[in-house]
Amino acid sequence: MKRDALTYLEAWKNSPERKPLIIRGARQVGKTWLMQEFGRRAYDQIAYINLESNAIARSLFTVDFNIQRIIAGIQIETGLMIDAQNTLLIIDEIQESPAAITALKYFQENAAQYHIICAGSLLGVALNRHTSFPVGKVDFLDLHPLNFHEFLDAVQQTSLKELLLQENWDLIQTFAPKYIELLRTYYYVGGMPEAILAYSKRQDFTEVRSIQKRILFAYEQDFSKHAPHDIVPRIRMLWNSIPAQLAKENKKFIYGIIRQGARAKDYELALAWLIDCGLVQQVFNVSKPAVPLKAYEDFGAFKLFMVDVGLLGAMADLDVRTLLEGNTIFQEFKGALTEQYVAQQLITCHTLQVYYWSAQNARAEIDFLVQRSGEIIPIEVKAEENLQAKSLRVYYDKFQPKQAVRTSMSAYRKESWMENIPLYAILVFPISTI
Repeated sequence: MKRDALTYLEAWKNSPERKPLIIRGARQVGKTWLMQEFGRRAYDQIAYINLESNAIARSLFTVDFNIQRIIAGIQIETGLMIDAQNTLLIIDEIQESPAAITALKYFQENAAQYHIICAGSLLGVALNRHTSFPVGKVDFLDLHPLNFHEFLDAVQQTSLKELLLQENWDLIQTFAPKYIELLRTYYYVGGMPEAILAYSKRQDFTEVRSIQKRILFAYEQDFSKHAPHDIVPRIRMLWNSIPAQLAKENKKFIYGIIRQGARAKDYELALAWLIDCGLVQQVFNVSKPAVPLKAYEDFGAFKLFMVDVGLLGAMADLDVRTLLEGNTIFQEFKGALTEQYVAQQLITCHTLQVYYWSAQNARAEIDFLVQRSGEIIPIEVKAEENLQAKSLRVYYDKFQPKQAVRTSMSAYRKESWMENIPLYAILVFPISTI
């Protein structure tokens, strides 16, 4: 399996300003595989310790922060002689030891020659409750499920991915039926590595759904095991409301859908916990589409997307035939899946911050806004070949952006005021058209 993050890790290794690296991401997005695969590709050897399953390794960080003592202990535990330049030191499930997180500061200050990568399934939760975090002493990488380009690689369709990157729109259109079929498959399979690996080997959608259900069950187990007991019921209720939230025509998150009379203050801790775990992505409305977008966030209005489009379909018990055959009973939820897909692709572009905009009179809403090179680009999402773009036109007439994007199942076309980018090519947009 090929991950785009491997390119980032190669740059990290060669950087003269390299610091210990922390990989953040939800459970089962492939953090451990990524660290070990990078170690195999780029180093002579890997010294791997897991602080969840290895009590001896955990104890190495409880005495003091003497780096040479810690290194000696890791050498004994792994049976390897650690050569600072040719050994990748991996500390997995680092959230299980707050002292290990603190130790990264001393690695950076006193032993910067070591190459260290850390990860943890609930790292965001641990970092938020940990009071001695090594601010400025570590680098971060956020790892998400595989995006559509990575999916194409994984299912042996790299030539189709390369064609997208070339932006040869005439030839791309020739293969549009194939792209659409693969995109609908991605909607179902999603980007979780285990689900993609199973599909790439056997094309068994029943097996894929079983894996997705197992992942969802593991997330539910984490709620009970790791979250404060008093907010666990609220985490479950909020989490289970997400398909209904996204199925609405207006996808703004409404607490009343969780239960009648629910208020934001009742669920703010539950929401924060899900965000810290990487299980949901919060996309805020902006009061004004101006640079910088972050200055105009409306914290009271947001959309909430799941970590993965395949898991959203599994949670909603979406039948594979309904999705792949375009069943009419699926029309309303198709919009939910499509917007989830686009959000997921944009979020994997680490240089983009993603927002949305709605007019005060509610006559228009732009599904996503992104800021790039000092410009604000509106993106309107259409699930099929609908060529209307009423909200986008309202936005364009009001704000006159240099670029306006509609993404749909239709072919690429560029008009005087906007361009239509096929949904399966949406990842090309941040790379080359801004």
